[in-house]
Amino acid sequence: MATATIKAGIVGGTGYTGVELLRLLAQHPRVEMTVITSRSEAGMPVADMFPNLRGRVGLKFTEPSRDALSACDVVFFATPNGVAMNEARALYDAGVRLIDIAADFRIKDVALWERWYKMKHACPDLVRDAVYGLPEVNRNAIREARILANPGCYPTAVQLGFLPLLEAGIADAEYLIADCKSGVSGAGRKAEVHTLLAEASDNFKAYGVTGHRHTPEIAQGLSAMAGRPVKLIFTPHLTPMIRGIHATLYARVSDARDLHALYEARYASEPFVDVLPPGSHPDTRSVRGSNVCRIAIHRPEGSDAALVLSVIDNLVKGASGQAVQNMNIMFGLPETMGLEQIALLP
Repeated sequence: MATATIKAGIVGGTGYTGVELLRLLAQHPRVEMTVITSRSEAGMPVADMFPNLRGRVGLKFTEPSRDALSACDVVFFATPNGVAMNEARALYDAGVRLIDIAADFRIKDVALWERWYKMKHACPDLVRDAVYGLPEVNRNAIREARILANPGCYPTAVQLGFLPLLEAGIADAEYLIADCKSGVSGAGRKAEVHTLLAEASDNFKAYGVTGHRHTPEIAQGLSAMAGRPVKLIFTPHLTPMIRGIHATLYARVSDARDLHALYEARYASEPFVDVLPPGSHPDTRSVRGSNVCRIAIHRPEGSDAALVLSVIDNLVKGASGQAVQNMNIMFGLPETMGLEQIALLP
């Protein structure tokens, strides 16, 4: 049964995923934001930091308070990796539903998570209870979730792109390639040399080529889709744009069926996956500010490969929008509620 008004707390409201979450929740007809925390900005009106929220968000940032957060129906963690796991136990025991937009609960193999994220997990027992929040795969489990691990941005675009091929059993799971590009907002709202205007503008480069921490998350999801372990080559790139992810995906396929029809059938009832007509080439601006993943499927002439193009807004479907989508499912609301914004052009 849907809750009349969902009282939401946001831990870490000053980053890019945080402000995007605030923008979306401020427009949601069934959500009341009751607390937005920031240790560094406590006491500052939220709209002073983010003037786009003037007249829509009247709260001030506050120091994190366990009592205040425990009074919420749902708490979102828009925080760096390693924060949610230290606060989860008390809120979980208080009956609050948790949505972690970071990576603390995404990878079921805790030892593997600790190796990639280079820290000791604070509550490995809760990892077992966490539901991975890719609605197109785990919708039924999400409805009952008390801890929701929101997928990463690259993992969302890649998994949605490969999903129909792997579910149908026609992709060679031994050789999957994900060649992905992201805008600089994916690096977060912090001062780092590689995201300075003079460094990122008019430039294009790969990074994390020998190993990126989204790799085990993607491989975990793709393996579940395939029903067996997959072998994945994942190469991320930084592009001189603010928002967006473009994933170019390659897989050998063993079937001559109409791949476009396969994708259309798989995503026919999915409100936030748009399969484009044959021959299409989706661009990142077509999803900017929206919760939509747009996909096109190609078969290069003379090749046994499928080539999938998958684009999302890394801050919306790749982060905060998907978190709101998951909240809607968890609380029995229409899945699209508060998320029907049209992409911004130009």
